[in-house]
Amino acid sequence: MHAAQPIDLLVHAAGVSAASPIADTSFAEWKRVLAVNLDGSFLAMKYGVRALRERGGSITAIASASGVRAAPGAAAYSSSKAAVRMLARVVAKECHAGGIAIRVNTISPAGVRTPMWSALPFFQDMVTRLGSEDAAFAELGSVPGSSRFASPHEIAAAVCYLASDDAAMITGTDLVIDDGYTI
Repeated sequence: MHAAQPIDLLVHAAGVSAASPIADTSFAEWKRVLAVNLDGSFLAMKYGVRALRERGGSITAIASASGVRAAPGAAAYSSSKAAVRMLARVVAKECHAGGIAIRVNTISPAGVRTPMWSALPFFQDMVTRLGSEDAAFAELGSVPGSSRFASPHEIAAAVCYLASDDAAMITGTDLVIDDGYTI
């Protein structure tokens, strides 16, 4: 048997989305989105703090710009991601107040070109109508008040920064990566 290796950082990036007006959102869909996005972050942070408590380190949860700026048709998603932002702040405050050297932050990107979009019916309809995912992403990015879609690499670079010694003084903050979407 090999002994478990200690960790220095934890990134919680699991998430699901849903897109329907509140009047059309079933309670089961609401609970599914919150279970993955918020409960998942709770469990990651709970066990992350336990794993990092002795050595210290960094926890980063992926929230969303939709948790900063309300997104019509995404009540469950926006609510869950806003709650993830506050959960991270609470955990950061607990660690800081308890003298535990764990930094806890969130990253709130606007649209990121990931497979999660492929599961959304409205996006599937756009791909069918426009002929490709590239065209659908381009159209979504051209809507007034929207922003361009980030690459997963851009979000990963922010995660690496928050996990690095260069971010040693940063805890309890939300790094919004949104090309101006939330301003």
